[in-house]
Amino acid sequence: MNHRIILGKTGISVSRVCFGTWQLSPRFWGEVPASDVKTAVHSAYELGINFFDTADAYGDGYGESVLGDAVRDFPRDRVVLTTKVFNHYNPDGTRYPDLSPGHIVERCEASLKRLRTDYIDLYLLHFYDQLTPLATVAETLEKLKSQGKIRHYGMSNFNIEEMRAAAAFGNFEVLEPAYSLVNLEAEQSLFPYCQARGIGVMVYSPLHKGLLTGKYKGTESFSDFRKFHPDFHGERFRLLAEAVQSLAPIAARYGLSIYQLVLAATIEHPAVHSAIAGIKTSEQVREAAGAMGKRIDRPDYFKIRQILNVSAPAKIQDAGGKVK
Repeated sequence: MNHRIILGKTGISVSRVCFGTWQLSPRFWGEVPASDVKTAVHSAYELGINFFDTADAYGDGYGESVLGDAVRDFPRDRVVLTTKVFNHYNPDGTRYPDLSPGHIVERCEASLKRLRTDYIDLYLLHFYDQLTPLATVAETLEKLKSQGKIRHYGMSNFNIEEMRAAAAFGNFEVLEPAYSLVNLEAEQSLFPYCQARGIGVMVYSPLHKGLLTGKYKGTESFSDFRKFHPDFHGERFRLLAEAVQSLAPIAARYGLSIYQLVLAATIEHPAVHSAIAGIKTSEQVREAAGAMGKRIDRPDYFKIRQILNVSAPAKIQDAGGKVK
């Protein structure tokens, strides 16, 4: 079966699973060896994954540097690179929103250097900036596009009204929202809008920060940012973990792991072109790649949703007050 799909109206062919690098944010996930991630990137490429997602916020440039070092071994036209812009970084490690023209250009140049490339395939606004007019933001992105430094641009974490407003000023072709089978909020308005306008959708946290992988019993404790997340504590964590474990018989019928079943079901939604999997090792990338090309029957798809509908998911905010 075809493991690739055209990402909305961009015309770019991408793998149904995207290699994510949020795990290279030490403040969220702790230290992750760059060598392991580089090896995993190589394994992903060999397994047919051509789509890679990062951001200048991931480790304050570290994620881009690790990814750039890894993909330089591949023909540039064989990989699709996505990165994001939003934060202004201070010397003391603090940050604040800044999508002003000069800052976007400065950050784009820095991203190009870290990624070791002449152009970025997809350049996304990581969040919405209340102080910079959307017309100004779009004009800046169009200039970068005309200069050949970015091929397409889009947004991440925008709500529906922010997306509608952005569309009035620029050709925003891609959306990267949070979405999983226990966090279905994007289905309410974002997905219908994207389908109507031909916007490519690449969802992040499809495994809900690892909770939907099937590896937890609901009794574990965490040292990373999940120690503050309500979904990973107490009765809710136990119920969610039990629900995920109960998917095992369905997964077995398809010859898939629970992880693969959930990932395959996630990309069944017609609005979802690719699901971003946070990958640290080659073993993880092999499992993620195994979900590509797998179809889940309609009755089983809705059965999976029903099983996982324990209750509305909690959200966690980053230091800037934004949900991530």
